[in-house]
Amino acid sequence: MEYVHTMVRVNNLEASMKFYCDLLGLHEVHRQDSEKGRFTLVYLAASDQLEEAKETQKPTIELTYNWDPEEYTGGRNFGHLAFRVDDIYELCQKLQDGGVLINRPPRCGHMAFVRSPDGISIELLQKNGSLPPKEPWVSMENTGCW
Repeated sequence: MEYVHTMVRVNNLEASMKFYCDLLGLHEVHRQDSEKGRFTLVYLAASDQLEEAKETQKPTIELTYNWDPEEYTGGRNFGHLAFRVDDIYELCQKLQDGGVLINRPPRCGHMAFVRSPDGISIELLQKNGSLPPKEPWVSMENTGCW
């Protein structure tokens, strides 16, 4: 068996690309528009896996944007996406500065949760263990569900 990708449906492709690429730092690997099916597929990969994803199209996240409006519920039902990051404090600050609510702050220097514009739960894990606890994160309360 071989892991290929995780697919999430998005309501606003522009907002999702800003979140996943501009704020989280993923990169677009491949895009496919289907006029007949009325959808766009965008495949994204993390920097450390970009070359592999370009060659094999895995491991990736597939954003599926249906051109005709639909309502998606239960984004948390499938669980969450997880990314190991170089500096959890730096990324959480970048996300917060970009208007993203930090649902579960990295109080322990190791783990945080945020949500995409479509309500997909995203877990951020500090690479190589935990960073020393740091303000304002240590004092920050959980907000909403994650």
